Amino acid sequence: MIAYLDSSAVVKRYILEEGSQDVQKIYHKALNGDLNISFSVWNIGEVLGVFDRYRRRGWIEEADYGRARAMFISEVKRLVKLRLLRLVPVKTSLLIRSWRIVEKYHIYQADALQIESAKWVRAGLFVSGDKRLVEVAASEGLNIEPLT
Repeated sequence: MIAYLDSSAVVKRYILEEGSQDVQKIYHKALNGDLNISFSVWNIGEVLGVFDRYRRRGWIEEADYGRARAMFISEVKRLVKLRLLRLVPVKTSLLIRSWRIVEKYHIYQADALQIESAKWVRAGLFVSGDKRLVEVAASEGLNIEPLT
């Protein structure tokens, strides 16, 4: 099975927040070989942007920012090598298909891309901390796991 993680879910792996324990369990299952993780290459930039925003706002210290960033990049490389992480490329076809979702549900392009990317990898589970995105993903037929 593939668990597709949006950016909000990935951040919870490296920054302790509400829902972090649920994400830790997903990564633990992946490391045990019980499932694979997937997210879009787009998410890498979004996650780095969230880390930076948390640092600029003073929500995390400079050292914590550096650790989270280094751990994230290192773990992405390691999980890809181990074939436990499937990175979805930002494909023109996925962007075009996401436009329908943008217009139908009035959400951001980036969020619609997450849904189309999850469909593209045939994810058995869509994981997000974004309540609206979870609702739309469910409406689009994805099996969802909302994070609080």
